[in-house]
Amino acid sequence: MKLLLTSAGISNPSIHNALVEMLGKPVAESTALFVPTAIYGIPNGGDIVRRVINGTLGDPFCEMGWKSLGLLELTALPTIKQELWVPLLQETDALLVGGGDCQYLCYWMQQSGLADLLPSLLNKIVYVGLSAGSMIMTSYGTTYGNHILPTESPKSLNFVDFAIHPHLDYPGFTNNTLANIEKQAATLSVPSYAIDDQTAIKMVDDTIEVISEGNWKLIKPSL
Repeated sequence: MKLLLTSAGISNPSIHNALVEMLGKPVAESTALFVPTAIYGIPNGGDIVRRVINGTLGDPFCEMGWKSLGLLELTALPTIKQELWVPLLQETDALLVGGGDCQYLCYWMQQSGLADLLPSLLNKIVYVGLSAGSMIMTSYGTTYGNHILPTESPKSLNFVDFAIHPHLDYPGFTNNTLANIEKQAATLSVPSYAIDDQTAIKMVDDTIEVISEGNWKLIKPSL
């Protein structure tokens, strides 16, 4: 399993180098698929998707010199034969999963069938998450609630037994202070990583490494 769980994308040389190491080759020689689905669960999602793809919003993610970049929209997959999209996943080098609403993303991960395919895919490709795209692979997710889903819909897929709290101390995100994150983490039964936008969690099989040019903190569970 190869996971690169970022707060904001490939935001500095250290995270870029970690990605190249996981790919085993330069980005310019690697193919990628971008999953924008989570972004539609937040206000102005359509425009945000456009800006993430063309690189005018946030740190490098889609527009960073990939050999090829395709889109994988999860909401469309249940109406398409699997032989049209599963081979795309099997042949790609990196799956880029964007941020937005965790619950909305989890729902469509499951409805599309991608969640069931991930265990076998993650032995071959690098999963690169951004914010919610990172959080859903852990034991903790959040929701903006801007959707109509069953209330019991999960907010994370529990692939790994820790939590990620992204955007630590991000200007304008008043709830993302370390003190507030520590309060949230205290309610969880798993370790929590509070990470800023210059930090990512690299996981290869069972080995976890924090890649950072910024600030982060590992918060042990109190339960």
